[in-house]
Amino acid sequence: MKIRLSIAVVAVAAAFSSTAYAQTEIQWWHSMGGALGERVNALATQFNESQKDYKVVAVYKGQYPVSMTAAIAAFRAGNAPHILQVFEVGTATMMAAKGAIVPVAKVMTDAKEPFNPEAYLPTVAGYYTDLKGNMLSFPFNSSTALFYINRDAFKKAGLEPKAPRTWKELRATAEKLKAAGQECVYTTAWPSWVHIENFSAWHNVPIGTKQNGMGGFDTEFTINSPLHVRHVSMLGDMAKKGLFTYAGRTNQGDAKFSSGECAMFTGSASAQAGIRKAGKVDWSAHFLPYHDEVKGAPQNSIIGGASLWVMGGKKPAEYKGVAKFLAFLSKPEVQKEWHTGTGYVPITLAAYELTRKSGYYDKEPGAETTIKQLTNKTPTANSKGLRFGNFVQGRTVIEEEMEAVFAGKKEAKVALDDAVKRGNEILRQFEAANK
Repeated sequence: MKIRLSIAVVAVAAAFSSTAYAQTEIQWWHSMGGALGERVNALATQFNESQKDYKVVAVYKGQYPVSMTAAIAAFRAGNAPHILQVFEVGTATMMAAKGAIVPVAKVMTDAKEPFNPEAYLPTVAGYYTDLKGNMLSFPFNSSTALFYINRDAFKKAGLEPKAPRTWKELRATAEKLKAAGQECVYTTAWPSWVHIENFSAWHNVPIGTKQNGMGGFDTEFTINSPLHVRHVSMLGDMAKKGLFTYAGRTNQGDAKFSSGECAMFTGSASAQAGIRKAGKVDWSAHFLPYHDEVKGAPQNSIIGGASLWVMGGKKPAEYKGVAKFLAFLSKPEVQKEWHTGTGYVPITLAAYELTRKSGYYDKEPGAETTIKQLTNKTPTANSKGLRFGNFVQGRTVIEEEMEAVFAGKKEAKVALDDAVKRGNEILRQFEAANK
């Protein structure tokens, strides 16, 4: 009898202990595979080991469009994740998903977690903040477009390995490289992101009305301005003369540069990891070129990457865990480790300062170029980001029209007029669906 009683007491004690220390599980759906996925898992593990109340479970759900669609479907079925990683062009779509999301500012305030939007890099936070100053999603993996040169190619052509500052200088340098026998002179990755979206911010001109769509869904594209036409026309002319090699719509240009094939390149700051890994060229990263006749240029570039959205329909205790995790991700030492390990920018000013004091930028100057370019000037309505509905399709339309110019099939004015017309049709469809 005593033995049975003892066993019963132990069992009750164990059950009580299990209940007392039961962790609240936080599901985090993300789109990072490979080495970046390992970094995401490491963040979740680090948070889980730092406290006992919550357990973040990081789950890879495919590429950005796939994971976003899956999460919206899961929300409608009542089993959405707590946190969803969404690429920056999905911002308007997430905002329009009524009831599906809870603004990060509200989550943090309700949980009484320290939260100061001014602690974040302005060009990063601004992309995910509404006009009232409320942060809607949490900045996570952010990068920007940079200009790279192959110093070996410059030296081989008898040129000083100095990056052109303006597009006028770049073209003159391209002609000298071509004359010296360089086959691929200049290439780019992400043509719409670099040559329309970042180009517009860098020159402080709008991509669309209503503050680039941030002021409402009833926005229209303005990428057929004289400056946009002149720039795309210049690229088309460079392509015709063999000074610009078109690589593709995503990051195909990265490999052309990292392999040593091309002498100059515009692409994401995150391309640096691949360039270093390839180890085939002596390279350097610089500010994007600009048209020096444009008053006030250069302004600041804008980000790419993704943010973390908090999904609706969860319990208060679960939201408290989400807030704890986001506060953890904001810690300067955590951001520093993420920044130096992945190439993405640190999202807070404190993390940037901590990284700078560590001497990291003395060893890897390209990493600081990203932040300096993003913070070159205080963001304006034209340079804090964009928010267009169904912009995945919108980008496709823009890139199709740019490709027609690069291939010599359309004049730049006609192509960009067509891009605006087709893009506006997509915007009207989105607006009608979300009234």
